[in-house]
Amino acid sequence: MEIERKFLVKELPGHLETYPHKEIEQGYLNRDPVLRIRRQDDTYIFTYKSGGLMARQEAEFPLNADAYANLRCKVDGNLITKTRYLIPLDPYTIELDVFHGNLAPLILAEVEFPSIEEADAFLPPDWFGEDVTMSGKYHNSYLSQYGYQQDDSQPMES
Repeated sequence: MEIERKFLVKELPGHLETYPHKEIEQGYLNRDPVLRIRRQDDTYIFTYKSGGLMARQEAEFPLNADAYANLRCKVDGNLITKTRYLIPLDPYTIELDVFHGNLAPLILAEVEFPSIEEADAFLPPDWFGEDVTMSGKYHNSYLSQYGYQQDDSQPMES
């Protein structure tokens, strides 16, 4: 079970370059259920995610570079590219995603939790913006299909 909250970011934390980071490219083969492929630096992963917003089932499976390349040409929608910074916030880790290409200037912060109770009790740092956990339009699978707009004119999905 993946339990996470997602936030827009008001301002980047200082010294961002000092945190560990990963370059990510990912695409979606299906959106319901979510079937995703991801290249994270030199690692390749196939992921299944069930429906849901804050809590959902997730399973990951390793891929090799050839399998990733084969599936990459079957992606439905746009490939997403982003830099993910890993920022400690004891006892959690903030995954700060800085999107590139057609999704820039979007920046999202995600925090994973061991329980729904901890997720509900979480108090975000001051540099976090709006909590968008319950908005399906900030799921990467949605962004890959419809892009990012800063207004509410896009259809919502759960």
